[in-house]
Amino acid sequence: MATSSAAARTRSARGRRGARASGDDREAAILATAEKLLETVAFADISIDDLASGAGISRPTFYFYFASKDDVLLALLDRLVQRSETAIAGLTPSADAVREGWRDALGVYLDTFAAQRGVALACADARFRNERVRQVWDRATALWVDNTAAGIESERARGAAPAGRPARELAIALNAMNERVIYGVLAGTEPALTREQALDVLVDIWLAAIYLSPPQL
Repeated sequence: MATSSAAARTRSARGRRGARASGDDREAAILATAEKLLETVAFADISIDDLASGAGISRPTFYFYFASKDDVLLALLDRLVQRSETAIAGLTPSADAVREGWRDALGVYLDTFAAQRGVALACADARFRNERVRQVWDRATALWVDNTAAGIESERARGAAPAGRPARELAIALNAMNERVIYGVLAGTEPALTREQALDVLVDIWLAAIYLSPPQL
């Protein structure tokens, strides 16, 4: 299953005023405050004053780092996508353990987003009202589709998966399904699946789609 770095392809212009080092303590404090608040508070209910106060800075100082709270969300989305790609890049799938390989890959995405549940749900909702969030989300989705398509082509090239529908078409449909199922797991909407149920069902569907019947590996 092929992977690639998301850093260059998911970085968006966030409208920050003045370039600052990425490790700047006050910028990090703003992001940490937003992450913490999003675990219990809807993004729409978080104010600039909340972010500034939580970071231990004044409201004018906040604007030195971010032009708006939407820009904070964009920065968090960038980081979330990069974390998922770093995690997936660390996997070493085995050609002798196909099911486990795909399940591990799906689990990495689910667990990365679950670890940042508030951020993930806020971004998923914000993309419908914020064009910049949608663009970053779409670029990340395109990357995951590319990775999936490359994985399918690799399995076909080694003779493990038969030729079938174009790999990219399968990849788009499978990732769209993942997105909706994982959103349900994170949001707890009904009907929804538990983490283990979601992974088991998703991997069954992926195997059936890619291999036409689940391989006994």
